[in-house]
Amino acid sequence: MLTLASKLKRDDGVRGPRASNPAADSTRRVSVRDKLLVKEVADLEANLPCTCKVNFPDPNKLHYFQLTVTPDEGYYQGGKFQFETEVPDAYNMVPPKVKCLTRIWHPNITETGEICLSLLREHSIDGTGWAPTRTLKDIVWGLNSLFTDLLNFDDPLNIEAAEHHLRDKEDFRNKVEDYIKRYAR
Repeated sequence: MLTLASKLKRDDGVRGPRASNPAADSTRRVSVRDKLLVKEVADLEANLPCTCKVNFPDPNKLHYFQLTVTPDEGYYQGGKFQFETEVPDAYNMVPPKVKCLTRIWHPNITETGEICLSLLREHSIDGTGWAPTRTLKDIVWGLNSLFTDLLNFDDPLNIEAAEHHLRDKEDFRNKVEDYIKRYAR
């Protein structure tokens, strides 16, 4: 699976000690981001929650992947939610960009796919935002937790969904189930 990892090893072996032609060497140079991603993807795949599945459309581009979360409890049980993750060149100094591709009725995810998860923020007041010590595994576990213990009605991004829950929990549940039937199967 980690095609990029074998490429990195092969390139290091081919390059050996410092190449005599710096121009040729720079065309084979691998970014810090890609080196980090080789390790992080291996760790992620070894520690993936049972409710998550990761898909790399192009195994040579570890900086772009899709995540499927299939909650096994709570309001969103039975749904299948797709996320798109793109890791920028400046990673790990800046967080990955994540978007929910599945239309959802959720207080922390808008219907257009924006996500309110503090560790996806470059700067956060509470100090729980992105830090260079965080990894892709943290992102995946955080997204997975948005469907259970991190579901937050008190600090919503989708205010309408949070107010709906406050007004009528049963109707909120019905709307979530309707969205799952329509968009998340």
